[in-house]
Amino acid sequence: MFFDTLQQQTRDAREHLMRAPVLAAIPEGRFNLDSYRYFLSQAYHHVKHTVPLMMACGARLPVRLEWVREALVEYIRDEYGHQEWILNDLAALGADAEAVRHGEPDRPIELMVAWLYDAIERGNPMAFFGMVHVLEGTSIALATPLGEQVQHTLGLPKQAFSYLYSHGALDQEHFRFFTDLMNRIEAPQDREAVIHASRMVYRLYGDMLHAVPVAAERNAPEVAHG
Repeated sequence: MFFDTLQQQTRDAREHLMRAPVLAAIPEGRFNLDSYRYFLSQAYHHVKHTVPLMMACGARLPVRLEWVREALVEYIRDEYGHQEWILNDLAALGADAEAVRHGEPDRPIELMVAWLYDAIERGNPMAFFGMVHVLEGTSIALATPLGEQVQHTLGLPKQAFSYLYSHGALDQEHFRFFTDLMNRIEAPQDREAVIHASRMVYRLYGDMLHAVPVAAERNAPEVAHG
C-alpha cells in the first residue's frame, strides 16, 4: 500500500523533526511561556494558509483525480477558521494576538508555505498532501499528550490549548481518511510528488521546531497574565 511506502521513504526526514530539542524539553519541564507563544505564533502563519492551499490544489487537479477534489471539499469544511483558535489561545496566554495576525513568520514557515504554493502551481498539485502527511501525523503523535504536559507544567488554563487539544483528537479521524486517500493513489508521478513534498515539509517544519526557544533548566510553573 502506498501509505506504507510513504512512511518508509520519508523516515530520514521525519527523524530530523523528531530530533528537535523542544520535544525533549517538554517532558523535562524546560518548555516555558516563551516556547509556547513562539510555537503558536508560527503555527498561525501556516494554519492560515491551509484552506487557501487546499483550494489551490483543488483548482489544479486534473479530471482523473476528481475523487481527490471531492475529498478536499470535506477537508476544507473541517479546517476552515482554525487559525482563529490559535489567536484565541495566544490571547489566553496574555500575548498580543493582533500583532501575530499582522506579523510575519520566521524563515522556515515562510519558506514552507511559499514552497507549497509553488509546488502546487508549477509542479504536481498532489504535493499538497505532503503537508497533510507531516502536520497531521505529527499532531496525532504529539499534540494531545504534549499539550497536557505543557498545561500541567506551566499551570495554564485549558482555554489556552484549543488548537492543540482539538487537533490531537480531530486529526486521528483525518489521518485515517488521509491514509485511505493515499492508498488509492496509483500514478507514479502523484506518489513521487507526495513523497518529495513530505520530505521538504518535514525539513522545514522541523527547522521551525528546532528554533523553538527552551529553558536550559527546569522552571517552576509560570502563570500567564492577560
